[in-house]
Amino acid sequence: MKKPRIIKYFKIELKWAIIFTIMSLVWILLEKTLGWHAEEGIADQWWLTLFFFPFAIIIYWLAMRETRRRIYKKVISWTECFLSGLLMAFFVALLTPLAQYITHDFITPEYFETVKNYSVTNDFMKIEEANEYFNINNYRWKAAIGAFLGGTVVAAIGALFLRTSHKPASKITQ
Repeated sequence: MKKPRIIKYFKIELKWAIIFTIMSLVWILLEKTLGWHAEEGIADQWWLTLFFFPFAIIIYWLAMRETRRRIYKKVISWTECFLSGLLMAFFVALLTPLAQYITHDFITPEYFETVKNYSVTNDFMKIEEANEYFNINNYRWKAAIGAFLGGTVVAAIGALFLRTSHKPASKITQ
């Protein structure tokens, strides 16, 4: 009996979400290694992290391209491609709390203290605000929501370039 298309679809998107999560952990390790999480590098960490975006876009692109090739036989509408990216964004958002746990418990456990000290010392925040903002629970939520919203935007734009037809979305279970 042939597997429904939706099973294959989920497997591709989940695979790429796992790859994305691993890549983001490698990026955090690189940030830590380059000193962007230390006292002398923390001021520039926020904008240096922007260099991660091209890699994130490439991973989404590869995921949607694989879906186009393997699921839709190289003929995909914008809607189908967008849904592929949206599903991946959902899986990335689900994996984000685990990635945040690994990041802040194993890779860079001193990050919150460093960024709090920097924010308070430079009068960007009061200590109460810094404690409320820079903590694992807040970062888990912000990272998960940001991953989903960012993935949605990348999926919408990427689908414009990856679509090969304007046909209506086909049934995933075919």
